[in-house]
Amino acid sequence: MAGWFELTKSETNGQFSFALKAGNGEQILKSEQYTTKAAAENGISSVQKNSGSDDRYQKLTAKDGRPYFNLLAGNSQIIGTSQMYASEASRDSGIASVKNNGSTETIKDLT
Repeated sequence: MAGWFELTKSETNGQFSFALKAGNGEQILKSEQYTTKAAAENGISSVQKNSGSDDRYQKLTAKDGRPYFNLLAGNSQIIGTSQMYASEASRDSGIASVKNNGSTETIKDLT
């Protein structure tokens, strides 16, 4: 089963965000919050455009030692951030999953 994007609106502040989900429903990438739905939709388009490029992934380590990654746009802005992983190998599998699912055109609008 292919992955999809979920577009949501926060009930607390009215801002929009999206998450990329793998075919098994696991969240593999989460966006920042956007003030407009159109801006969040542009973020999804940016994931679709940039997720296939190796040089768009920033591999990082949190202060507690857990690996994670950011997906960057062509202008080096962060499009989305992964969860924290237990190992670098798990993080690299997460990147592979974003590469595999990031071009999906399926968007579940939950706003």
